[in-house]
Amino acid sequence: MTDNENDKGKANRGDEFLQIFKKGAEFTQELLKENERLRFEILKIQEDTKPDETTGGSMDEVAQLRARVESLEKEKEEVLDRIRLVEEENQDFANRYIDVESENNMLANLYIASYQLHSTLDHQEVLQIISEIVINLIGAEEFAVLLVDEKSHDLQTVATEGVDQATFPVVQVGEGVIGQAAQSGENYYVDNLAEYTKDLESPMVCIPLKIKDHVIGVLVLYHLLEQKEQFADVDFELFTLLAGHAATAIFSSKLYSESERKLSTIQGFINLMTK
Repeated sequence: MTDNENDKGKANRGDEFLQIFKKGAEFTQELLKENERLRFEILKIQEDTKPDETTGGSMDEVAQLRARVESLEKEKEEVLDRIRLVEEENQDFANRYIDVESENNMLANLYIASYQLHSTLDHQEVLQIISEIVINLIGAEEFAVLLVDEKSHDLQTVATEGVDQATFPVVQVGEGVIGQAAQSGENYYVDNLAEYTKDLESPMVCIPLKIKDHVIGVLVLYHLLEQKEQFADVDFELFTLLAGHAATAIFSSKLYSESERKLSTIQGFINLMTK
């Protein structure tokens, strides 16, 4: 059964519960009206019956009416209990529907992000796509991407947003929050986002970009968009995606760029020799 069929089934089930709820409400109104009518009749009989004129027949009628009222009260309570149960089930279905919608949106966002990351081999374009994912899907306003330099083995900034790249310090692997995250390969999050104060050497979030266990860089976040007060489950999924897919896309585009430069150099030598 497809997701659409599941959604339709849930919607039909919700409509059925709604119809039951409406019928129960109508039945309750009828019971209340009947209850009011019987109470009125009881009062009328009691007023018409004098203390010295209490006959067995009138007392029997009063007793029957009282029994009928008690029975209707009991039925009303049962109907109200059923209505409360249906309301709880409707609320449960509504909550589950919201969860399904959230999961579908999350999967769609993850698919789009993954597709975009692997849609090009241009190194700068890959870095731009990573920045767009961090801004649009995670909701970060200030962040930076650092890559491990193959020669010096330190972390150098290659892309920033809301942060002056020229003032960003060179980070040694193993030193500070960023360097330790690059060394361990473990994600880092501050305990309380609301109390965080911006510090270039100590970001609120630090995500190592790694291929298997090999860390090639780090994504660091310093400030979220104003409407973003905390991280959602989809954000952590996106962090996991960036840790792997972004690293692969960066590594592949970097190799491709280097091979293109080497090929261009070789082609230049060949052209020079053939001339």
